[in-house]
Amino acid sequence: MNGCIRKSTSIFNSLKISQEAAALQTCRNKSSAVETKPAIEGTRPEKPNAVSRCTWHLGVNPELNPHNNVKMNTSLLPPILPNILAAAGNTPMVQLNKIPLAEGVQCQVLGKCEFMSFGGSVKDRMGIRMIEEAERDGKLKPGYTVIEPTSGNTGVSVALVCAVKGYRCIIVMPQRMSQEKADMITGLGAEIVRTNGTSFEDDDSHFTVAKRLNKEIPNSIVLDQYTSSANGLEHYDSTAEEIWAQCGGNLSMVIAGSGTGGTLTGIGRKLKERNPNIKIIGVDPEGSLVALPDSLNVLRGKKHEVEGMGHDFTPTALDQNVVDAWFKCNDKDSFQMARRLIKEEGLLVGGSSGSIVAAALHCAKDLKPDEKCVVILPDSIRNYMSKFLSDGWMEERGYL
Repeated sequence: MNGCIRKSTSIFNSLKISQEAAALQTCRNKSSAVETKPAIEGTRPEKPNAVSRCTWHLGVNPELNPHNNVKMNTSLLPPILPNILAAAGNTPMVQLNKIPLAEGVQCQVLGKCEFMSFGGSVKDRMGIRMIEEAERDGKLKPGYTVIEPTSGNTGVSVALVCAVKGYRCIIVMPQRMSQEKADMITGLGAEIVRTNGTSFEDDDSHFTVAKRLNKEIPNSIVLDQYTSSANGLEHYDSTAEEIWAQCGGNLSMVIAGSGTGGTLTGIGRKLKERNPNIKIIGVDPEGSLVALPDSLNVLRGKKHEVEGMGHDFTPTALDQNVVDAWFKCNDKDSFQMARRLIKEEGLLVGGSSGSIVAAALHCAKDLKPDEKCVVILPDSIRNYMSKFLSDGWMEERGYL
């Protein structure tokens, strides 16, 4: 815990291109000018159209085959679902191996793979819950329009739910968020409004525009993830229960991003009911004002590139009382760690997952080998293919 309440510095060595990789890149750059030489005898591949030597045919005893067949445990398969919304939750938890070992972390670091949800993020759980709560309360009826201000992931989730349920959907999203998110939202049939405001109170902020649209459009509703009780309640009812069950009730720490506060609140409340000694760590980007104590927020108003975390206000959905400590992380460390998660652990995650794992490497340093630290991996690299996955994008910003 000693390393948690601190500003992150460049804790990782910069990713350097090896001499071999540089040489390969040079070769690629010059490939159009390289003269094609005849193939060396014996190196030309055989065309893969030979007659198959496989001897399988109906009537042969399947036990008498030369292959190493793997028996599948079909008892773990869910039944046929009525629609994609029924697939919410039950995301896998996987152990991180190479990165914790390389950074001297002795405990088990376990990734809760919310990026594997059907809509690509942890927001799928809350998107369904908010809409269904509104339906039960009579606030959302057939023919109504759903409006939501979002940094993108909730927009995708809400648009997806509306597509299944048949509601008109308008997503209001800042211009700085990735084009991939915007394309996904419109692909789901929703309308999208991009805004340029950076502060909550700006006339062109996504919050202000969403409220204005709500007043202008009859029979419309703003779900408002930042204040909705359904946000934290869904993580209290589902995500926390899954974590508890997957860890067998034996865990010491959970680390999640600040976001709207719902994930931290729901998970923190439920797990502390079960075991008050479990530490809940919140991760907040430099420039955001969410972390406590306020002295951590030294770079007020600094623009950050990690999406889905950080605000100039504290969301109503966030219960600060369940957060034991906050960790501030910068863009460079976040994106470098996200790239390491992809390259070294095979986890196709977004930038905020990098922030959260970077926090874990500090906060879990003192945990023992038999203890467990769970990190929430919120969303997928699908949203950022043109951003931090690109060497050019990283180099332009000095992150490589």
